[in-house]
Amino acid sequence: MLTSMTTSAVSSKAESPVSPSTLDLTVRPVAAADEARWKELFRAYRDFYELTPDETIVERVWGWISDPDHECRALVAEDSDLGIIALADYRTFSRPSAGMTGIWLDDLFTDPEVRGSGAGRALIARLQEIAGAEGASAVRWITAEDNHRAQILYTKVGTRTRWVTYDAAAVAPEA
Repeated sequence: MLTSMTTSAVSSKAESPVSPSTLDLTVRPVAAADEARWKELFRAYRDFYELTPDETIVERVWGWISDPDHECRALVAEDSDLGIIALADYRTFSRPSAGMTGIWLDDLFTDPEVRGSGAGRALIARLQEIAGAEGASAVRWITAEDNHRAQILYTKVGTRTRWVTYDAAAVAPEA
């Protein structure tokens, strides 16, 4: 299992591509035994996007994906020798304009030491299968504008849309 990932490697977005043909990948739902590694990768994902470290968030999200009644689910990509090398957190969402549902890929992260291994592609492919099995019309996700490496993969497996994303801050109701 890869354990030498460092914050500097993640924040510098360093990569050491591994040939997909050298890995024996399995994509599967996350399990309770995956907690430590999932948390390590999730922290690295948050570091990659320069989010403030916050163990409360890590614990909350693990709680969500561990709860079979919560909408948030997770997959991991596991190599027979290296262990878990990537994660995908996702959920179903309603598409009122289409009268259908979709799969929203919230988080996709591959250990920087094995970027280019095919793990991200395998996770997206599995989500496409899940979408099909659940009668969903699409798998949808967003990425940072400057995440060019990921966009190379994304344009191969999906279609870039014309939509621009906005966030508006929540406001507490007046008492």
